[in-house]
Amino acid sequence: MAEGSLSDDFQGAKPGSARGPLPGRWNSRGRAMTFQVWGWRREDASQVLAWVPDAKGGRGAAMPRRTPATKDPTAVERANLLNMAKLSIKGLIESALSFGRTLDSDYPPLQQFFVVMEHCLKHGLKVRKSFLSYNKTIWGPLELVEKLYPEAEEIGASVRDLPGLKTPLGRARAWLRLALMQKKMADYLRCLIIQRDLLSEFYEYHALMMEEEGAVIVGLLVGLNVIDANLCVKGEDLDSQVGVIDFSMYLKNEEDIGNKERNVQIAAILDQKNYVEELNRQLNSTVSSLHSRVDSLEKSNTKLIEELAIAKNNIIKLQEENHQLRSENKLILMKTQQNLEVTKVDVETELQTYKHSRQGLDEMYNEARRQLRDESQLRQDVENELAVQVSMKHEIELAMKLLEKDIHEKQDTLIGLRQQLEEVKAINIEMYQKLQSSEDGLKEKNEIIARLEEKTNKITVAMRQLEQSDNDLLTQTRTIAMSLVKYASSDTQDQYKLVKDISF
Repeated sequence: MAEGSLSDDFQGAKPGSARGPLPGRWNSRGRAMTFQVWGWRREDASQVLAWVPDAKGGRGAAMPRRTPATKDPTAVERANLLNMAKLSIKGLIESALSFGRTLDSDYPPLQQFFVVMEHCLKHGLKVRKSFLSYNKTIWGPLELVEKLYPEAEEIGASVRDLPGLKTPLGRARAWLRLALMQKKMADYLRCLIIQRDLLSEFYEYHALMMEEEGAVIVGLLVGLNVIDANLCVKGEDLDSQVGVIDFSMYLKNEEDIGNKERNVQIAAILDQKNYVEELNRQLNSTVSSLHSRVDSLEKSNTKLIEELAIAKNNIIKLQEENHQLRSENKLILMKTQQNLEVTKVDVETELQTYKHSRQGLDEMYNEARRQLRDESQLRQDVENELAVQVSMKHEIELAMKLLEKDIHEKQDTLIGLRQQLEEVKAINIEMYQKLQSSEDGLKEKNEIIARLEEKTNKITVAMRQLEQSDNDLLTQTRTIAMSLVKYASSDTQDQYKLVKDISF
């Protein structure tokens, strides 16, 4: 039943009219009635008509209460576009699967699909005013996809580089065809409908892309990923095409269905024939490639056999060289071991001789050190005596200056003795080095030892002379003190005792 007839029945009902009851059903109470008509919501019939029962208990005349509210035209447009999109996508997928080959631009279901998508994208599009005219195109929202989906930058650049496109509508049509070939039309449009705040700049609030129908169409577009399309966009005139939906493709009779089935069977037979021919051609090419590959493998096999023989000969030569090098290595090892044993014996003998010589030198060093200690003690005593003599008179100071001069000379002699001891140490080190080098050095060391003994004797003589000089100095000091005692006439008793102590 159409919408117009149903509304006429509602509006033309008058009290006492003879028109029969409208199709419906009674509820359990027998008063309310519901209707279900295509394009209408299921409503309570009590809101539309009031049935007054007559005296016999039957149904009387219908009393009108209020007229039904008219539907929103934009909602009807969205529903119609959604239904057309469903039919177009379903027919395209079924025909493409039965067709069995890659689709091209001349395929009618594919052309109608692009027309339907163009109408869906144009629904509710805002009119943009320019200086010369009004502009209403779908290229604006499609161009926005590049900012939301980075992978869409390539398709946008490709559309702008096409030379034959002059209008934004032509670019939009090319964009749709390239998106279908990439099998990403659903992904691109999904990113677009999510951003409703950005879409509001291009579409009205009641547009299909702003409502739920847009999301449904995007979900249906996912099924187009099973289709392979090869569309030539470069040479096609997309600017001047007229987008008119051909409803005859979706309204078919039985004869068209029978012809279509026969055409499908013939196309299937032709496809099978072409498939067998293509398979035969591929098999022939495969056999020829296999023959050539077998020839190449035989050649490579002979080359590998030759290389293997050469490698075996090289391995035998390398093994012989290895055996020879091992024998030479054993001989060198034996010789080095013998040389090491000889050098070890020589080092042990030299070490023993060095130990004996070192023992004598240590004894000499200890004796010299003891003598040096005695000298230092003697020097300390002399310094103490000089400190006492400083407190005497001016005449005694003159004698003490002479004594200090002698003490400085003794210090010089002591420094010389220390230098001689250092020379003895250096000679000892040289003797140690010479003992390690060769046996001839032993003779030189013996001579050095004799010289050291002479120097030691000289040192003892010098020590004795120093002792004699100390004794002479002491006697001279005593004589000076005695002379001072003799010539002192008015000295005090304390000075006399001090001079007496110095003299003795």
